[in-house]
Amino acid sequence: MKTHRIPGAPVAIGPYSHAVSTGSLVFCSGQTAVDPDTMELAGATIEEQTERVLDNLELVLGGLGLGLGDVVKTTVYLRSMEDFAGMNAVYARRFREHRPARTTVAVRANPLDALVEIECVAERTNGGPAQEGAQAEASDAR
Repeated sequence: MKTHRIPGAPVAIGPYSHAVSTGSLVFCSGQTAVDPDTMELAGATIEEQTERVLDNLELVLGGLGLGLGDVVKTTVYLRSMEDFAGMNAVYARRFREHRPARTTVAVRANPLDALVEIECVAERTNGGPAQEGAQAEASDAR
């Protein structure tokens, strides 16, 4: 098992890694709408925040040589189910025809009072072990 810190992705605000890989699977920590340059919440609407969240997930995945097309499962944490339609519209546009399994739940609060947080599991399509990309910093977590 390897832990990964991805340069350019928002700095973790707790004791966790951007991602952990084991075998061909990559488990990405939940991302909120934090702008990686300012480390402040970006966007006031669910649509704006969902865009930033998916941008952040793409930064993490990209640092490992993966993209949204490699995602097999997402979990979406919404502060309010009233935001479901707005999040879903952005999510559908960004994932295009790719449809990973998904769970969406309402939570009392997200970090920084974000409207949405999304985590994902991705898989190497070649079936080989997940390799860190040129930008990722990895360490064995044994």
